Amino acid sequence: MAHAYTPGLKVTELATIRKVRRLPILGEVLVQEGQEVTPETVVARAELPGNPHTVNVANSLSVEPEDVPHFMVKKVGEAVKKGEVIATYRAFFGLMKNNVASPVDGTIENISAVTGQVVVREPAIPVQIQAYIRGKVVQVLPREGVIVETQGAFIQGIFGVGGERQGKLKMVARTPDDVLEEKDVSPADHGQILIGGSLVTGKAVKKAMEYGVKGIVAGGIIDTDLLEILGYDIGVAITGHEDIPLTVIITEGFGRIRMAEKTFHLLKDLDGYTASINGATQIRAGVMRPEIIVAGYVPKTRAVETDVAQGLVPGTPIRIIREPFFGQLAEVVELPPELETIETEAHVRILKARLANGQVVTIPRANVEIIEE
Repeated sequence: MAHAYTPGLKVTELATIRKVRRLPILGEVLVQEGQEVTPETVVARAELPGNPHTVNVANSLSVEPEDVPHFMVKKVGEAVKKGEVIATYRAFFGLMKNNVASPVDGTIENISAVTGQVVVREPAIPVQIQAYIRGKVVQVLPREGVIVETQGAFIQGIFGVGGERQGKLKMVARTPDDVLEEKDVSPADHGQILIGGSLVTGKAVKKAMEYGVKGIVAGGIIDTDLLEILGYDIGVAITGHEDIPLTVIITEGFGRIRMAEKTFHLLKDLDGYTASINGATQIRAGVMRPEIIVAGYVPKTRAVETDVAQGLVPGTPIRIIREPFFGQLAEVVELPPELETIETEAHVRILKARLANGQVVTIPRANVEIIEE
């Protein structure tokens, strides 16, 4: 029997999690296979070459290009400071003097007798990669990075902004319907990750930034609030690199949407635990979801995971990821085998799903994702 497999958001008490920690360029790996690491452990480092600056020495000194090496007071490989003289020309027994200064701090990289130009390169930019999660190095990628493995709770959101951070989870909401408002954030929340219910307001996010909160997790957020927080529309780009001091993870969608019971109760159980979070999101090619990882969490009862490999079947819990029901939770009712024509005149496989309010709707199977247990 054939099945329609739709990947979904993972919400599980116990999972084996592997994270590839890779440098943007080749560098040096600082840890060994089998080594235990913490989120702050620097596992690899490299140096990005600084920006080059071209100085037309021949033109500045009014000399021929082939004569430039003779007038240089700094040689290839020598360090220079911004404003420091790198070349000088004297005439009439020193009565006439013309100097060329370095435009930046850096190193003389090249002196050309063909073009008469000198290249000054800014200092290298150090790049360090941290482990991000507490766990064990299970593989070293020579000169590139490592793979870190851990076991613990793992929750994915549907959308997020902000990069990798760590902090203690603090449950603020009492129910999945509660709204995380400005009054719910205080200076005592510094360094913590706040958990709301159906919505976090823009004012609450701004207050959290002011108080040094590391992150916020909620069911929904108003899109205009997000625009005001960021100062620009994120469009369809990859998120996670925003210049904001905290990470926001949305588990359900835009607007006020009740947080899924499974997600809310797991987060409630994780109250007080230290988590690693990342808001990076990519919906199109190479799907990437925001995540919450609590390494070392031991469930109170034995965790049983649902076999999602069977795909969509009646009774499967799903989340709708396209309008007009974006973000809503539902349950598969029926999977008609015939292709149907939708508004775009495309012929697609559809399903019938029951929304939380009891309404049964018909939607393309590609517009849903399974909520993995």
